[in-house]
Amino acid sequence: DQDEETSNTSESPESVSLADASAEKATQGSDTDLEVEDPEKAFVGITGTELYLEACRLMEVVPVSHFIQNLAKPYINLNHHGLGPKGVKAIAIALVSNATVTHLELEDNCILAEGAICIAEMLRENSSLQELNISNNHLDTAGAEAIASLLLDNMSYLHTLQLSGGLWLQLAGRSHCLCTFVSLQGNYQVKELDLSHNEFYEKGGQLLGQMLASNTTLEILDLSWNHLRRQGTVALGTGLRSNSALKILNLSWNGVGNEGALALGEALKVNTVLVHLDISNNQINNEGAKKLCRGLEVNGKLKILKMANNPLTTEGATALVTSVRKNPKSMMEEINISNVLVNETFIKLLDLVCQTHPELDVIYGEVEGCIAKIPKQHPNPMKVIQNYLKEHNLRLWDFFRNTDKDGNMKIPVAAFQRAMMQQSSIPLDRVQIGELVRKLDRNRTGVVDY
Repeated sequence: DQDEETSNTSESPESVSLADASAEKATQGSDTDLEVEDPEKAFVGITGTELYLEACRLMEVVPVSHFIQNLAKPYINLNHHGLGPKGVKAIAIALVSNATVTHLELEDNCILAEGAICIAEMLRENSSLQELNISNNHLDTAGAEAIASLLLDNMSYLHTLQLSGGLWLQLAGRSHCLCTFVSLQGNYQVKELDLSHNEFYEKGGQLLGQMLASNTTLEILDLSWNHLRRQGTVALGTGLRSNSALKILNLSWNGVGNEGALALGEALKVNTVLVHLDISNNQINNEGAKKLCRGLEVNGKLKILKMANNPLTTEGATALVTSVRKNPKSMMEEINISNVLVNETFIKLLDLVCQTHPELDVIYGEVEGCIAKIPKQHPNPMKVIQNYLKEHNLRLWDFFRNTDKDGNMKIPVAAFQRAMMQQSSIPLDRVQIGELVRKLDRNRTGVVDY
């Protein structure tokens, strides 16, 4: 235990802990360790820069000028800096009592287990850091367990944690951080978690399902590229049935298949919080889409469904749109099936559905036969609006203000699209309104900021 050890002048730099290093500087060489119960006492009179330089001297690493220059700012990006475990240990020492930095990026620095343990120790003392990225850092079992223990004990103020990659050992072929899932069951701090690219396989999906069933805080979870496959997704679906917090879930590139789609559909029948589901690139065909639709036909919360690059045809696309038509409670705003080649019958169905669900935007591929035909020309929607305003002696500001119910100069895309579909003064069809939305929200933020 570091709190019970006494520092020794013969110790190598590698053995100097966070507490030892900070205490040595604070007490100017005394034999007293930094007591965890009273960390502030050891830092009296020492600035962050001075402490960091001293830590670098003890670790025998070159100080990072970018870190020093930004130590008094809320955001520090040290991604791809080649810090290694000793370099990140020096940074951790400097951040123990820092009250300024709230967002720290440390991706791809090969910090290994030693560095992860130091970060976890620092987070138990630091009360300002809220967002942390330690992706792709080869944390190994000990490092993953240190982070898991931190989460289980609810000893940090983190609400966003990125652990993409780096929890998977290529030689072993399995993830080290299965314990992290269990630790999240009782965590009430972390709201956003990125665990993508970690090769969790079915076992990871099963443990994640258990976590989701009991976690009441996590709102955003990225599990893309984890080989969860059928069994893992079925377990996740079971967890989602009783989850009351998760709003955004990314399951793309996981080999979900039709059985996984069925499990998610069953979960959507009873889940009342999930608003965004990404199941792109998951080998879900028309049969799987129809199974998913069983949930979409009754779900009254999901707004965004991403299913691009699944082997769907017009049959699957029709099933998805029909599920919205059948559901009077549907809140669906976007269905992304951008690789699907549809036909004129589908377009007519979509036009019909959009009359009762004007906020719906379906992103599909090409329309069969349109290549041979002369495409229908649509007037520029902005020019149509400008002509209308000119004829009625109105300003563009007035046009937006009438749609902006909150008066904050920002209109949610769904609300804007709904208003445009429902108004009858300006002659715009669904295609023109879609083009208008894409122009006004080029970065796809979901908001029209006028």
